[in-house]
Amino acid sequence: MSNIMSVKNKATALARVQALIAGTQKHFPNGQFTLGNTVYTTASLVQILQGLVDAFAPVNAAHASVKDTVAAFRAEEAKVAPVIRVYTSYIRATFSDASAPLGDFGLQPRKVRQPLATDKRVVAAAKVKATRAARGTTSKKKKLAVKGDVTGVIMTPVTHASPAPASPSATPAAPAPVATAPAAAPK
Repeated sequence: MSNIMSVKNKATALARVQALIAGTQKHFPNGQFTLGNTVYTTASLVQILQGLVDAFAPVNAAHASVKDTVAAFRAEEAKVAPVIRVYTSYIRATFSDASAPLGDFGLQPRKVRQPLATDKRVVAAAKVKATRAARGTTSKKKKLAVKGDVTGVIMTPVTHASPAPASPSATPAAPAPVATAPAAAPK
């Protein structure tokens, strides 16, 4: 049997400890055990195991309390987050980039976007062009000009004949042919 404390599921661990207690009481009602360097009687061993079983109840209650508390926090946060977002926008609109008043609210001025240097812009444009060529992407107008061409499609109409009288020597009819078409060119 694996170590009780290595079980990840509390319910499984609790069930294992309770099974140890039940098995000990059933098979060794008046037993005496030397485990390690300590001597235990059945009653003392059951008392130790029962202590662990009793410790599960407060842990389960604490976990339930934490779950309830976290759920309440998340519900409150969901209510307040939009207000904070709008209020922060209002403060930024009111004080613009004045760092002292924004600092009083715990906000930093927005960073000014630095334009790319000329050499970096040239490299970025070359990368964009190479990526479009590698992927074969085009503009909207060029995409609209691409049309698929389907040729060689043979259509065979399916007709329903009236049912023939059933005879034991009649062979089943072959299925009707199905129209096949070559794959269309991608758009």
